[in-house]
Amino acid sequence: MSTSTMPLGPVLIVGTGLIGTSIGLSLRRAGVDVLLDDLVPGQAIVARELGAGQLVDEGAKPEIVVVSVPPRHAASTIARVSRAYPDAVITDVTSVKSAVLREAIDLGADARRLVGGHPMAGREVSGATAARVDLLDDRLWILTPGDSSAESLRLVQQLVTACGALAVEMSPEEHDRAVALVSHAPQVLSSVLAGQLVTADEAYVRVAGQGLRDMTRIAASDDQLWTDILSTNAGPVAEVLTSLIDALTVAREGLRAVSEGRSESTISEVLVTGADGQRRIPGKHGGAAASYESVAVVLADAPGELARLFAAAGDEGINTEDVRIEHILGRPSGLVEVFVSPDRGEALRSALRARGFDVRA
Repeated sequence: MSTSTMPLGPVLIVGTGLIGTSIGLSLRRAGVDVLLDDLVPGQAIVARELGAGQLVDEGAKPEIVVVSVPPRHAASTIARVSRAYPDAVITDVTSVKSAVLREAIDLGADARRLVGGHPMAGREVSGATAARVDLLDDRLWILTPGDSSAESLRLVQQLVTACGALAVEMSPEEHDRAVALVSHAPQVLSSVLAGQLVTADEAYVRVAGQGLRDMTRIAASDDQLWTDILSTNAGPVAEVLTSLIDALTVAREGLRAVSEGRSESTISEVLVTGADGQRRIPGKHGGAAASYESVAVVLADAPGELARLFAAAGDEGINTEDVRIEHILGRPSGLVEVFVSPDRGEALRSALRARGFDVRA
């Protein structure tokens, strides 16, 4: 194993889908030697052609092996590479930790060389061609070291840093409860909500706004992968859904009370509690959530218009904190909301009007 003064690598990535290939791209950006392996040779070749590394050869001696396969294959793959590379530190990117790590060790993986991992990044599309070199930048990467040695943990922390991410430690059990709340249950909710559109009247679907698009975006994710994830973390996810069902029941009864001319207090409490919870979600760079001012602009749906808007903000020295685009039904234009710090909102409106933009109040 390396000392702290030696460079990282080579790193072997087993599984060259979205996450594995993105890790390879980010490591190559950092100058790390990367080797690629996949049960589907063509997938590894695609990752290589994208610049994520070189195909592994029989005599390879990686310093770290990153297992990036679906949860149902993770434990057996971890155990296999632990035996195949007895001097390497092993980590994984599986979004469920307790069951996977326990099974891997039961199958013979060396617990001292095994550091569980889960980068909190992804997309609603999959495969090597969906990979991005910046996918992991500034993202949290949860590590669940368990019984791993201090040196094994240090190497994986170095790997995370090389990928541009930020390491956070949790126990496997804490991790699974956390992701059930912040990742897995939202996937179920998004899928259930989107499922209501399947049999809905087409006239209703046509008037869908940005709120529905935001809430159902991840419903387009890989259903096979998510079936695997949810099955592996079924218990914690079921607990979160039970709590959500209880809260939805309260909301439903509150709405019935309103429809019968009784109190509106329950619905008000639901909305206030939701706003309080939303404010707890970390803001930029993991800091406290901040309030931004929205500047609304109607843009033609044409090449270069969005770039022109951003350039105008940049010329005024105004930082764009976030942006939201909603295309207008039946018109070749879109409503763009640019979010800036409250003290710069009026300055941006004035600058945009001076440049001929259609700024809305």
